[in-house]
Amino acid sequence: MANGILYLIPVPLSDDAAFQSFTPYLVETINSLDEYIVENEKTARKFLKLAGLKIPQSELKIHDYGKHARDKGDISDFFDGLTHGKNVGLMSEAGCPGVADPGASIVARAHQLGIKVVPLVGPSSILLALMASGFSGQKFAFHGYLPIDKIERAREIKNLELQSGREKQTQIFIETPFRNNQLLADLLKTCKPSTLLCVASNVTAPDESIQSFTIAEWRKRKDDFHKRPTIFLLFV
Repeated sequence: MANGILYLIPVPLSDDAAFQSFTPYLVETINSLDEYIVENEKTARKFLKLAGLKIPQSELKIHDYGKHARDKGDISDFFDGLTHGKNVGLMSEAGCPGVADPGASIVARAHQLGIKVVPLVGPSSILLALMASGFSGQKFAFHGYLPIDKIERAREIKNLELQSGREKQTQIFIETPFRNNQLLADLLKTCKPSTLLCVASNVTAPDESIQSFTIAEWRKRKDDFHKRPTIFLLFV
């Protein structure tokens, strides 16, 4: 029996941006599936309802790859349907599966099993922030979370700044939303005045904010990004 297909289904970045995130093919795809692997079952079911799922949700089979499930370390059951010819959808809690998302391990396992992987079009806060930053989109790197320790973080920020200047490469990173202001303060303290910083906050939401200034200009401002999903970009 041939394997099924693993569809990578992007989820809107905010509730208010749901309808601008859907494509006809995405809606058609979710209505052809009754099995999903998801990071958060509650948000996944909410998304499916918003996207126009016609299949009764009681008939869906949903596997949870959230933190508690990942800690158990066994994801073999997730692939039973796929290895028996069923198509299955993979969803992150928000954005694109596998990008800054633990779903990458699901995709990697699918490739090992010879399962076809099909990514669908949808929002990625990382790419949307890069697009809107005005920084180099020809050469860029995403680093995830920077170190929490202040000394290590300052060292890493300086390294990223040097790398950006040396390679003309945009450096992209994130922080837990309740630590955004601390990261911003460390950036303003550590970077050169002429270095460019873009802060993209609540991307696609009604209160979206995407601003690019030099470090010297940011130092004159009093912005508050506390508890707002935010992407940081550096460019020299």
